[in-house]
Amino acid sequence: MHKQRIVVASKAFGTHLMLSALVALLVAYVVLRVWFPHPFGMLAGGLHLFWILVGVDVVCGPLLTAFLFNPAKSRRELVLDLSLVALIQLAALSYGLYSISQARPVVLAFETDRIVAVSVSQIDPADLPQAPAPFQALSWRGPVLLGTRNAIGGDEKLKSIEMSLQGVEPSARPGWWQPYEDSRVEVQQRMKKLTLIREQQKPSDQASIDAAVQKTGLPIDRIHYLPLTSQKSLDAWIVLLDAEAHIVGYAPVGGFE
Repeated sequence: MHKQRIVVASKAFGTHLMLSALVALLVAYVVLRVWFPHPFGMLAGGLHLFWILVGVDVVCGPLLTAFLFNPAKSRRELVLDLSLVALIQLAALSYGLYSISQARPVVLAFETDRIVAVSVSQIDPADLPQAPAPFQALSWRGPVLLGTRNAIGGDEKLKSIEMSLQGVEPSARPGWWQPYEDSRVEVQQRMKKLTLIREQQKPSDQASIDAAVQKTGLPIDRIHYLPLTSQKSLDAWIVLLDAEAHIVGYAPVGGFE
């Protein structure tokens, strides 16, 4: 009887594991391709959260099923046990997805001399009505490229400094957002030749830059860059830009001199 229970429980474990893996693949597509397109999984912390979610969802659920599944139980008892496992797994999945959704980057904003990836958790929902009409709803399809305006008058400049000291930079203030097109000229003035930063790198980082350049299809002398930062990564990536300040790629090197 004990051997029979192990065989039946193993089959139940395998079935549950397969179903959990299918759910994990769907979640992986949403998280890694939609919410955190490259390189934002590393830049914003999405990969770390995702693997925790997968570990809980794919491993713990099937293990609970194997532990509780017993052919000696009545049909009613089995349905109750498996329903509880499904509810626990669903609750863990829902909480994990919510936590990941709060870390997802929703804005990619030019700010002074850099491009900043801003996550949901950095934005006060009460401030969203202050944003230009197209940007008052946070994106579920990856970050939206924006610019940030300059302070209007001395009072707003002082208030801006105070907010920055509190950790709220212009890129995370909906009332300071503006279409990227309105910042394009300033971006072009601030961006630097990629060849300049490549010369300063060690061979392994030069190889990373060369690989990123190759993906763009442009010669390196026609590519510029700006530092790419986030709340969790202050100087580990750069944005590659063409002459018109369109983003054409990313490279995993620090961008501040």
